[in-house]
Amino acid sequence: MSIINGHARWAFDFRSWKPTIHELMIAVSLIQPEEKQRIAQFVFQEDFKASLAGRLLLRHFTRSALCVDNNCIKLGRDERNKPYLMDVINDEKVIDFNVSHQGSYACLAGYIANNKTESNAQLRLGVDVMKIEYGGGKSLNEFFRIMTRNFSDNEWMYIKSFDTNQGRLKAFMRNWCLKESYVKNVGTGITMNLQKLDFNFNTREVLKDGIVTDTKLILDGKLLHNFTFEESLLNDDHCVAVSLQNQSSDENSYKSFNFQLIKFEELIGNATPLTAPDEVYCLEILKKDTKNS
Repeated sequence: MSIINGHARWAFDFRSWKPTIHELMIAVSLIQPEEKQRIAQFVFQEDFKASLAGRLLLRHFTRSALCVDNNCIKLGRDERNKPYLMDVINDEKVIDFNVSHQGSYACLAGYIANNKTESNAQLRLGVDVMKIEYGGGKSLNEFFRIMTRNFSDNEWMYIKSFDTNQGRLKAFMRNWCLKESYVKNVGTGITMNLQKLDFNFNTREVLKDGIVTDTKLILDGKLLHNFTFEESLLNDDHCVAVSLQNQSSDENSYKSFNFQLIKFEELIGNATPLTAPDEVYCLEILKKDTKNS
């Protein structure tokens, strides 16, 4: 997978990945022991695979961006549970990344700057992916009523401007995806008052194979000039948003591009294992229930 002008946009279809015991043993050996223990607590295979894919994406991006082996990377979590690179391998380089998983995909947005003097060296990222579906027991209108306090009046006008339930649901998920990408970027989580985030849509719909970058965010009545949002579709029923903070206004510095689908073989590459193969652990994982059963 390519890192283009310092940026990576990668997606892995974890739901379609049906690992053999051998593949799973390799994948699990590439993550840190504490992460291995943590993700084993998931009840369903899909949740386990989603979290594992997120860990592998982070490690693959970091070792590709910094040109180091897997065993040189130590990832930690801050007080808000956001992953970060603990060991400074090269303090002349600036790196930031974020992952999200939902529906069928795990997604990574990453950035690497060669040195701290580059125009975008302090750029920060947040990413969120959402499956465009509603499986709740209530009607969609009732669901929207319950969610009223999470959106501004302007945002509700946009969502309800669509004629069909599917159109309104797609608009809702687009809006929610943007809010999640922002709060993940700034590190507040959804504990903040999401109604204060007022997204203004200059492009009515996000289309497949296209990228929307003209959506603006107004916070507490003020336009945030130092944020750019990239919106795209992974397929017909998955939307993804990337929040970029302190993006340079120099149009030649970076051009948005679509997420690239990454294969399992690329994800593990020639990475050095961190732990010995654990067949017992992997057999227990494969015994877990699936959400489709």
